[in-house]
Amino acid sequence: MNTPTIAGVLSTRAAACPDEPFVKCEGEWRSLADIDAASGRVAGGLAALGVSKGDRIGFLLSTREELVVLFFACAKVGAVFVPLNIYLKGRFLEHQLSDAGVSVLVVDEEGLLAAKPVLEQTSVKHVVTVDDIDEAGVGVLTYRQLDCSAQLTSVVTRSPRELAAIVYTSGTTGAPKGCMLSDGYLIQLPRAQREAEWLVPGDRIFTTWPMFHVSGVNALLCALTERASICLKPRFSASTFMAEAKADGATVVYGVGPMASAILAQPPSPSDADCAMRMALFVPLTVDLQEKFERRFNTPVIAEAYGQTEVSPFTLSSVSGPRKRNSVGQCVSYLEVAIVDENDMAVPNGAVGEIVVRPTRPDVYFFQGYWNNLQATANAFRNLWHHTGDCGSIDEAGFVYFVGRKSDSVRRRGENVSAFEVENAIVDHPAVERVAVTAVPSPLGEDDIRATILLAPGATIEPEEFFAFLHNNLPYFAVPRYVDVRSDFPVNALGKVMKHELRSEGLPADAWDFESLGLTVPRDQRRSAAVARNRSTT
Repeated sequence: MNTPTIAGVLSTRAAACPDEPFVKCEGEWRSLADIDAASGRVAGGLAALGVSKGDRIGFLLSTREELVVLFFACAKVGAVFVPLNIYLKGRFLEHQLSDAGVSVLVVDEEGLLAAKPVLEQTSVKHVVTVDDIDEAGVGVLTYRQLDCSAQLTSVVTRSPRELAAIVYTSGTTGAPKGCMLSDGYLIQLPRAQREAEWLVPGDRIFTTWPMFHVSGVNALLCALTERASICLKPRFSASTFMAEAKADGATVVYGVGPMASAILAQPPSPSDADCAMRMALFVPLTVDLQEKFERRFNTPVIAEAYGQTEVSPFTLSSVSGPRKRNSVGQCVSYLEVAIVDENDMAVPNGAVGEIVVRPTRPDVYFFQGYWNNLQATANAFRNLWHHTGDCGSIDEAGFVYFVGRKSDSVRRRGENVSAFEVENAIVDHPAVERVAVTAVPSPLGEDDIRATILLAPGATIEPEEFFAFLHNNLPYFAVPRYVDVRSDFPVNALGKVMKHELRSEGLPADAWDFESLGLTVPRDQRRSAAVARNRSTT
């Protein structure tokens, strides 16, 4: 049996149900036929630009209709889709553009402003803007020019095992790694949701998951393969999320746990219970908050799931199957999960070890390794298993429990933040001699970030100036909330900072808390270099 491809499924569905609403971003609903035709024209424009099979196309723009069209255009022309976190800037952005060997970069206005300072250090040959930008001295094409092209005369044949996307996952002991995802891997993503009844034909998905995360691509492909429709919102608003989902006719909503926490923190409304959707997905979320959300919004909640960009998802709970709400669910049908010790030997049920996973059959599509990083690929694939770098346990019924991360990373606002990268950016400040970044539990769930810094001899630093530096050099979600200025670090015999001691000592009373100081990054400035004081981020 032939495995379907992304381009093939879109063509088949558009032919069968041309007028069926498929996707909505900020504007009107677009039908399958609309997206199929537009992606064919844009694919033709990419081909005329010289894009050929295997070329990497980078995207630095927020969720919008053009991004959806370009995703399918890449599939038709055989190009590799490289979505970049829209909040990247400076060395963060330069690394990913250079590492992927991006030849065409698609941007919005803010994306162009972020990219301009680093373009000369990358392999980017063409910049395509989706906004009307008059930039003297910058050679840019417009999306409109691509969309005015003739239809691609022949869709490029791409086998299910050929590379379709490189999605960067945050580095934990080094720079972020590009996960190589095949066409077959992406088109297989919805299988777990289908088997678990997270999605049924006719569903309408409402989500603010961005497409630079595998979750956003997954949601789009769920709608494509399962005869559903999807509303992709570019921004999350706790005060309007459920009302907007209801207004758009959503039957399921997808989000992360902190979103549900923020929604529940809003003042109750008599109309909350009128939402009454088939399901809400918020991963992870404590049992008491799941139950609180269900009572308030009259909508069942699923919060048991676990996955990575490399393998997404590989445990989850079914809507109608057995559940243990404090777990991350059971392994999906086509994968195998185990808990192992430092020698890769299985540990007894209930014991904590590293979570490892592998496919059960050769026709199951797995991520293909890390782009340009053979050593990291070899480290992850050991003894026939993919090593997640996370710790957990499994019970006698096969339910998996997530315990924590072996690696040095922070989970903040739905993003995995590399301590290594944040430290590299902070140490560029002339007053900073050394820095260590660690996690602090957040009241909203997940983590806040603490930067412990040692100043250079004779140097001084003020909160406002340092916050401005952090905002100008880090994505907003990677800006530490707390800064602890001190005269020394706990180090081992090799001079390495012992972060476990920093964590165990807790947050010093004299540490700066930027939120308490009124220094925050407002939503409308998350992609800019401006800093605002005493403005809400909710």
